[in-house]
Amino acid sequence: MRIRLSETFRAVFYAPFYATKALGFYARESVDVELIESSAAANAAAALLDGAVDLMWGGPMRVMKMRDADSSSPLVCFCEVVARDPFFLVGKGDPATFRLTDLPGLRLATVSEVPTPWLCLQHDLRERGVDPDRLARVADRTMAENLVALHAGELDVAQMFEPYASMALQAGVGNILYAASTRGRTVYTTFLATRDGIARHRAAFAAMTRAVAHMQAWLAEHGADELAGIVAPFFPDVPPAILASSLARYREAGLWSRSPAVSRQGFARLGESLVSGRFVSRMPAYEDCVDQSMAP
Repeated sequence: MRIRLSETFRAVFYAPFYATKALGFYARESVDVELIESSAAANAAAALLDGAVDLMWGGPMRVMKMRDADSSSPLVCFCEVVARDPFFLVGKGDPATFRLTDLPGLRLATVSEVPTPWLCLQHDLRERGVDPDRLARVADRTMAENLVALHAGELDVAQMFEPYASMALQAGVGNILYAASTRGRTVYTTFLATRDGIARHRAAFAAMTRAVAHMQAWLAEHGADELAGIVAPFFPDVPPAILASSLARYREAGLWSRSPAVSRQGFARLGESLVSGRFVSRMPAYEDCVDQSMAP
């Protein structure tokens, strides 16, 4: 069985997906997975809907958004891999005393590359009585640009994922003030497919879900250094020490799911954040967006 699998974009927190392929777990399930790089998240989703790829990984927020716009949307998600939010707030403050309620008085830059990190953070703020619309927020620069601005003293706090957080710490330009993973379960990354695609490739998708389950069991028994060695070829531009520290931080945070089953609690938290940010108009229904039939 051959499956064309598209990644949303290359990111360290997707390490378990790369490890599943590198460790040969797909091959053990008799699935030949062709990993297709995507230059942008929107391109990956378009390729899936056009049939140019069979499967992609990405955020269930895409399923929720399409379902909100069209109740007959063909997109569904299955097989949870990233179970918590991988983003951080990095700045020169004291992690012991920093609170999200401090943000209205600080120069903050948020992520521009994808919408979910801000949608989740703004809901965290609302829960603490902070109106996110009143922040003086820089929202149009990349994480790399914000790291430079943080170093230059042009920002107080920047939102970023790994390896940028580890790079900031190594350079001494900031501390991790807030880890969004501490919020708790928030379904962040799953496989995404169309219903027609599942009908055509059910056996292969079920086999891939079993492969991910094998990877999750492997991950529970192996450390971040070993994981870094496995996935290093996917990140040739990330120094080995930075990659290892990034993965160690994510592993310690419990970022990755221990089971392919899509968490109802995590799904609800993501949905609440999207409603709070007016990204969708109503709370999505789990049964409309998730196909659990291929879980082992």
